[in-house]
Amino acid sequence: MEPQSLFSGFCSNSITPLYRNPQNPLSSSPPSLSYPCFNQSKHQVSFEIQYFLSSQRLRSVRRLLCKNSVEKVSNLVSENEGSKSWVKRKRLAVFVSGGGSNFRSINQACIEGFVNGDVVVLVTNKHACGGAQYARDKGIPVILFPKTKDEPDGLSPDDLVKVLREFEVDFILLAGYLKLIPAELIRAYSRSIFNIHPSLLPSFGGKGYYGMKVHKAVIASGARYSGATIHFVDEHYDTGRILAQKIVPVLANDTAEELAARVLREEHKLYVEVTTALCEDRIVWREDGVPLIQSKENPEEYY
Repeated sequence: MEPQSLFSGFCSNSITPLYRNPQNPLSSSPPSLSYPCFNQSKHQVSFEIQYFLSSQRLRSVRRLLCKNSVEKVSNLVSENEGSKSWVKRKRLAVFVSGGGSNFRSINQACIEGFVNGDVVVLVTNKHACGGAQYARDKGIPVILFPKTKDEPDGLSPDDLVKVLREFEVDFILLAGYLKLIPAELIRAYSRSIFNIHPSLLPSFGGKGYYGMKVHKAVIASGARYSGATIHFVDEHYDTGRILAQKIVPVLANDTAEELAARVLREEHKLYVEVTTALCEDRIVWREDGVPLIQSKENPEEYY
């Protein structure tokens, strides 16, 4: 059985100034700032302050689109070429705790031009994780959050908000980030923080349901289908409004590892799809508070 895509409502790393992403000439640098950043060599990890120079900000125009009981706020950037306008390129922050395979997929899609955005900063609670090392290799700044006994140089919630504001972050994408997002960040980025979860929420979600634990629980339940869910982030684990889902079959003799691999392949596709829609301002809200994705091919359709 081929996996199906369902949108909303399924059953639920010396100091070096960085000016521009050499892999993506459309990416502009963040404003002037200093922030704690870990750099890792072969023999040691060092804590440094890095400085970034600001770039000229594009002038944005906000407009409200109302259609078929759906409201949408769009940020448009206009260039002096007659009446030609297009959607402003978005600035993304990705949060990871591990290898960051979804982060890699999203960043690659940005570099290749499939996504109208750029990953401008990576946030992690583990400075030595695979996702953080990948970011350093790609020239993406890495910052630590939160401050813990194991990571004493991490930022406080208020400082994290300030740093993300300095980077002019538009959206936050959680990609295997295992810490609860603080209320300060939720308030600062209302309806702008997303998470991907390896099950069909609201089933097999909440505190303690992460990684292989989810897939073991799915198999033990006898469920015939699992999948991936992308949802808005609120103050609790996995309870925010569902935005998109993709299902995969649970086979009769599946192990948790086999199911996890099948779900992860679909996660990579789904997160890129949703990030593409997000960066094209195609996320809209129905009057009853349900988020939908507007079709790119037919703006009259929503999923």
